Amino acid sequence: MPSDLNILITNDDGYSSNGIRELVAMMRQFGRVTVVAPRTHQSGMSVAVSLGNRPLAYKFLGVIDGVSWSWLDASPASCVKFALDKIFPGRRCDVVVCGVNHGTNASVATNYSGTMGAAEEAAINGIPAIGVSLCEFGDDPDFSSVAGRFPAIFSKLMDNWPTGRRMSYNVNFPPAATPVKGVRVCHQGYGYWVEEFEPWEGSAPSEITDRVDGLYVMRGRFLDGSPREDRCADHHALEDGYISISPQTIDRTDHDEERRLGSLLNEEF
Repeated sequence: MPSDLNILITNDDGYSSNGIRELVAMMRQFGRVTVVAPRTHQSGMSVAVSLGNRPLAYKFLGVIDGVSWSWLDASPASCVKFALDKIFPGRRCDVVVCGVNHGTNASVATNYSGTMGAAEEAAINGIPAIGVSLCEFGDDPDFSSVAGRFPAIFSKLMDNWPTGRRMSYNVNFPPAATPVKGVRVCHQGYGYWVEEFEPWEGSAPSEITDRVDGLYVMRGRFLDGSPREDRCADHHALEDGYISISPQTIDRTDHDEERRLGSLLNEEF
């Protein structure tokens, strides 16, 4: 693998998070690193883009230890769009790496993840992309397991990237206290949350000036929908102490249903 890659780094926890700083430290050995990350926390944004209903503030923070740092007051996917348009003319970016996310992006969390939304935006543009997450929330988790293993995973993925594919990889690490058994190539698991909205006990945010009928916060309980015997579901691999790697595609077509429905309808209409 070349050691002079043009690497774009972003995240959904914001440019000042510890996770992105850890990722920058890991990626510097592979080439020129540019950071364009959200100004504020943007979890749960998926592949949302910040459209033209308001101006997007941008700030170049400087070159720090050879790394170019910027923030954009926008979603993670918009950060990728902006970087490809304004910082990498002709989209001369070799890879986009997103994270390190504070918290899991396995199972259906993938669908909501701003981290993986940024990776999907890169894949839409034909650029290799990897999202990396640590299954620990909080501002200052122990990233030593990621730092010790992700560079080798990154090298292996880049050396074997399939040609002509608009795709990304979703890499999740077990909690730092979990002994890592190895790597397991997975598929996205299934589950869903119930009892998601709990009353908010604090005061109303300053921007809420109207009378309201309640204040709520999203938490909820996760119900596992994958068969227990399916240990290659990504969230089950994490339970088993493995780093999960699941390939993601931008094609959301259900191809089995495409064939089934086509056999029913294509010749009737």
